[in-house]
Amino acid sequence: MGKKGDLSNFERGMVVGDRRASLSISQSAQLLGFSCTTISRVYKEWCEKGNTSSMRQSCGRKCLVDARGQRRMGRLILADRRATLTEITTRYNRGMQQSICEATTRTTLRRMGYSSRRPHRVPLTSNTNRKKRLQFAQAHQNWTVEEWKNVAWSDETQFLLGHSDGMCIC
Repeated sequence: MGKKGDLSNFERGMVVGDRRASLSISQSAQLLGFSCTTISRVYKEWCEKGNTSSMRQSCGRKCLVDARGQRRMGRLILADRRATLTEITTRYNRGMQQSICEATTRTTLRRMGYSSRRPHRVPLTSNTNRKKRLQFAQAHQNWTVEEWKNVAWSDETQFLLGHSDGMCIC
């Protein structure tokens, strides 16, 4: 029923605000979506310490890759977009005093907004198809909007037109 995990500073402020507005613990819990135990703990902590800030941001291990290291890793990515995680880690560790592991590289790349994916294979356009496309474009460049409305475009994907029995008109 209640949310799990540590509360943000904003949520802690909401809990204290609700309790100071004379809402009961159960009313605050229902309104905010936290358990009664959480509401009670946060409010008690505020009464004893006088603040609602969580020390959550200062716990855990310090990042091995700082802002400068992230910029360096970003340059490595831009130099070779198809590099594997192992290759990126190896290149990053060259010339660095403190080496990092692949898990650290993966975490840093995710934090920087990168994600892994398989490249989509697209067939290259042949010279013959280029000439045909150019001829098509030149032949139809003066068409009006009304003429283009009569064209049905397909990217070779099967689609269903007016049947609900699974039969495709392709």
